[in-house]
Amino acid sequence: MDAAIRRETPADYSEAENLTREAFWNVYRPGAVEHFLLHRYRALPDFVPELSQVLETDGRIVAHIMYSRAELRREDGGVLPVLVFGPVSVLPGHQKRGYGAALIRHTLAEAAESGFGAVVITGSPDYYRRFGFAEAKSLGVYYDGVPRDEPTPYLQALELQDGYLAGGPWTYRDPPGYDVRDEDVNAFDARFPPKQKLKLPGQLW
Repeated sequence: MDAAIRRETPADYSEAENLTREAFWNVYRPGAVEHFLLHRYRALPDFVPELSQVLETDGRIVAHIMYSRAELRREDGGVLPVLVFGPVSVLPGHQKRGYGAALIRHTLAEAAESGFGAVVITGSPDYYRRFGFAEAKSLGVYYDGVPRDEPTPYLQALELQDGYLAGGPWTYRDPPGYDVRDEDVNAFDARFPPKQKLKLPGQLW
């Protein structure tokens, strides 16, 4: 793969937000919110700037990944810091070439080298198991508000340090930074060229 991965710089912000918008437009809902999440997270304390990275090929940024800090909680009040990543964005026309996978592998390795203990995400088990992720329940991590006997295969976890998730069970809740208001998304999206929002089969919302 003729590509270079590096840390995002402020000069990349606009391009990264635009490719994120393009990557997610009409995928999970009419329009997209992921570009707004990326924009907003850079100002939040949970944002991990050293792991916000881009992949370039032929002098163009075609993929981006964002990481943030989150917490697992135990019934006795114990708290365990973890990482979350997403959005992971690949520009349409460059998808299915392994760019997203390369970004994930590269940044997971850097996260481990930096001493982070584990990553928890929500996503496709079929896709993420290639990076070593397993159903979070198998590591003692449960989704907050979901009965523990209810299947949650979409909640995935990966230990970057062996045994890091021991001492549970732990409860995971999506970081508050991922909650957005439609009016804020729409106001931010007005900065970009107009695109048609479509309701399509398979969308989640």
